[in-house]
Amino acid sequence: MADIQSLLSIMQQLRDPDSGCPWDLAQDFASIVPFTLEEAYEVVDTIERQAWEELPDELGDLLFQVVFYCQLGQEQGKFDFSTVVARINDKLVRRHPHVFGQSGSEATVAIINTQDLSQAWDKLKANEREQKQLHSALDDIPQALPALSRSRKIQHRVAKVGFDWAELDPVVAKIHEEIDEVLVEVNKRHEDPDFYQPRIVDEMGDLLFAVVNLARHLKVDPEQALRQANHKFERRFRGVEQCVADSGKTIQQHTLTELDGYWNLIKHYEKAN
Repeated sequence: MADIQSLLSIMQQLRDPDSGCPWDLAQDFASIVPFTLEEAYEVVDTIERQAWEELPDELGDLLFQVVFYCQLGQEQGKFDFSTVVARINDKLVRRHPHVFGQSGSEATVAIINTQDLSQAWDKLKANEREQKQLHSALDDIPQALPALSRSRKIQHRVAKVGFDWAELDPVVAKIHEEIDEVLVEVNKRHEDPDFYQPRIVDEMGDLLFAVVNLARHLKVDPEQALRQANHKFERRFRGVEQCVADSGKTIQQHTLTELDGYWNLIKHYEKAN
């Protein structure tokens, strides 16, 4: 097994004030955040494509981000890699008393099924938030999460304290209500575009939030579902472009009806295969 110390040493060399890399030396915590997000999404993309040969490289890129933050923390006397490892070790043991708890101790949780496990997890998380003096159910939800993921997280948190519909019908009804409210503002837009456009944005946000709520009730990750929809649209549109190329005409020379015909042909072919 490769030694993690080698990676830490490489990182130290990259940040050496005299002989290090100028780019690495110019970075700080804030400047590498975009790269961290990019690397995380590349890991997700690789897994969803099932490109297993590429996954070790992508995970390595993501690990490098962690090591970079740890090097910065060490230089500033805040923390180092061993601090991070110690914290995650402690957290994993603390949050899994049903695995690591000593027999007969209060830390041991009798887990019967996944529902019991979920309840035990929620209790542990609530205790951790209380120790951190986080009193709202919505405390410590990262602002930087993608909007769909953050909506789902918010809804999950409030559902845990009972602020949720038990049935699916009102969830769906809320979506129809929000669509109607969007259209009300859209139909008034011609009266004063500058006034109504912000109202449309506001109502569209409510609609998207309601759709995320439906996804949550159906146990669907909205971020993942939308990524899949993006991939599907891109694949089918590339098929439309191929049909256009085969026709000998440009896409601008086609009517929307003709293009829609290509789309339906590709869609039918995909479903048949």
